[in-house]
Amino acid sequence: MKRSQTLLISDDILQQLHSLGRLLAEGRIARRMTQSEAAVRANLGRNTVSRIENGDSGVAIGQILRYLDAIRPGQTLSSLLNVEDNVVNAMNENFRPKRARVLSEKELKDYDF
Repeated sequence: MKRSQTLLISDDILQQLHSLGRLLAEGRIARRMTQSEAAVRANLGRNTVSRIENGDSGVAIGQILRYLDAIRPGQTLSSLLNVEDNVVNAMNENFRPKRARVLSEKELKDYDF
């Protein structure tokens, strides 16, 4: 009888897998790559890419590493987890709200703490 992987793994490990998948998905999206394009580059199925990004515990580590190399060539798993991705930071910077107008002198004085 086949057993579900999620029943055999602790909640802490499942959380780590979801975090890893989120980091990979953010990197792919920041590089404006579709799941299908990333799957072709990594020689994986699009369904496998979706499972990786959703933190599925049944995906082989080799597939995760191939996917990482397709999205961020030359990066290691360690650097993915420990070093901020400049492309993701730039994407997030573009989505930050920007001031619509310049503050007047009176408003500047009001906000001067």
